[in-house]
Amino acid sequence: MNTPIDPVTLSQDMIRCNSVTPADGGTLDLLQAALESLGFTCHRLTFGGDGTDEVQNLYARWGTGQPNFCFAGHTDVVPVGDTAAWTTDPFGGRVDDGKLYGRGASDMKSAVAAFVAACSRRLAVAPPAGSISLLITGDEEGPAINGTKKVLEWMADNGETIDACLVGEPTNPLQLGEMIKIGRRGSMTADLVVQGTQGHVAYPHLADNPVGRLIKMLAAVTAEPLDAGTDHFQASNLEVTTIDVGNPVSNVIPAEARARINIRFNDLQTSDGLKKWMTETFDSFGGTYTLKVHVTGEAFLTPPGPLSTLVAEAVKDRLGVEPELSTTGGTSDARFIKDYAPVAEFGLIGSTMHKVDEHVAVEDIVALSDIYEDIINRYFADPP
Repeated sequence: MNTPIDPVTLSQDMIRCNSVTPADGGTLDLLQAALESLGFTCHRLTFGGDGTDEVQNLYARWGTGQPNFCFAGHTDVVPVGDTAAWTTDPFGGRVDDGKLYGRGASDMKSAVAAFVAACSRRLAVAPPAGSISLLITGDEEGPAINGTKKVLEWMADNGETIDACLVGEPTNPLQLGEMIKIGRRGSMTADLVVQGTQGHVAYPHLADNPVGRLIKMLAAVTAEPLDAGTDHFQASNLEVTTIDVGNPVSNVIPAEARARINIRFNDLQTSDGLKKWMTETFDSFGGTYTLKVHVTGEAFLTPPGPLSTLVAEAVKDRLGVEPELSTTGGTSDARFIKDYAPVAEFGLIGSTMHKVDEHVAVEDIVALSDIYEDIINRYFADPP
């Protein structure tokens, strides 16, 4: 019989591994050992190439049958910043006054540990009629090129099918249980460069100043809201994040002017549609410009249904809280998973993620593990 794993101890051990993207720091070795002790078959998957850093990933599966319930998460973390500003070692995994401190405590090593602990308890009681799997990446906080997306492609190529997925991102703003994510807004960045002709400011007829044209172009795309939002999404928003000319003198008309735009959009929009709209708008001003667009993810929604209901019921039973079904916040790897299976997100409180002295309450790690165990039990009792 398997010995149940303590989620707090495993969280501490994982935090003590310095796994700032793209480094692994031994985190996946630790996780693999814990999972193999429970009978999981583990696949270490390293992806790289095209000038990107190699990233280690892990796909682990207990069982061979369907349905396959998958937990997805990441063990990479963001840099700690100024170490001197921390009141404790960022990679110390120290517990103080009921709180676990360290980079990744909230986002999201503790959630991974909580799920492993939940699996250990379920498997010690009765094997599920199906499979439990974990998709763990080391590239969520980085470019997200050599992580979850490529693991999912590997899974498809190797006949690994998932039927439902829970992502352990820190979804709760202030209180455990208040929010489940059932979708995410899309995100795209547009780099706009307007070309002109350099010249002397006293002879503007011999030059072509791109700055005024850039200002008008930006005014045109920020003049009106993109939409009013939907029942499940807040309104899309377009933000100009920088305007750069790089002109150190006052008597020269510059040759070009640059701006960067970021758009967070709901499912009323698509990146292709937004790019077309921007291009048509900018074309109306004449002149020469370039527009380079990078899309990190399209908007998606897993409509309220069996999976979100199952998670919500487990949360309510353990905490007495009715969670909100939300699509707020940034992007997550759920944007890749939604193409393969229904996906929802539920984890710890995110108020300290990426901050100095990142921490979570120990009691929340324990409660999250209980909730994850209940989710597993409910899923295999009556698969959606």
